[in-house]
Amino acid sequence: MKAFYSIFLLLLFPICSFSATPLWMRYPVISPDGKEIAFSYKGDIYKVASSGGEAKQITMHEAHDYMPVWSPDGKSIAFASDRNGNFDIYITSSEGGEAKRVTTFSGSEYPYSFTPDGKHIIFAAKIQVPASSAAFPSAVMSELYKVPVNGERPEQILATPAENICFSKDGKKFIYQDRKGGEDRFRKHHKSSVTRDIWIYDTETGKYRQLISDPGEDTNPVFSPDNSQVYFLSERS
Repeated sequence: MKAFYSIFLLLLFPICSFSATPLWMRYPVISPDGKEIAFSYKGDIYKVASSGGEAKQITMHEAHDYMPVWSPDGKSIAFASDRNGNFDIYITSSEGGEAKRVTTFSGSEYPYSFTPDGKHIIFAAKIQVPASSAAFPSAVMSELYKVPVNGERPEQILATPAENICFSKDGKKFIYQDRKGGEDRFRKHHKSSVTRDIWIYDTETGKYRQLISDPGEDTNPVFSPDNSQVYFLSERS
């Protein structure tokens, strides 16, 4: 019998060790100074030094907190949370503390970026397509908005879906991935007219231009430090 229990414990040990390994750490974003990485894990926001080490918990709530976004000065983190049923945008200190609710729409809002001056949070939501838009109203397709960090009335930027916003340093342009339909974003090796492409939007003229067009998925665009190049993920290879 003792031999049986010894074998059982030996078999159980690897399972226990594996379960203690953190998994599903998602939505990583690097701080403006490059020294820290914020991410979501088990419904809360954490941050860790980009060189590695022990992670610090930023939010602690029974609701689901995710999609962290750094402010330009690195002092604040915005994130989405369903503390009121739907996902609203909250903001908190990057060192942790009380979170302030920024949006109050009855639907869900998802943050993508701060404006370079740090005064607004850019987010996606399905609130209202303007009457002048030719886009077909759909529960899948969102619009792009900005809201002051103090939680005042939001303002629509684009009536068409724009995801994963990245601003140029001067704030005059931003790049983004489009969304043309309801295809599962996690589907691999998908090629069709509904896959995502990369665009650039001029905030002064209101004009946008397609930068990348490929049959496969092209997503998550970011500017190079000097804004001369654009990096993005692609399934083309």
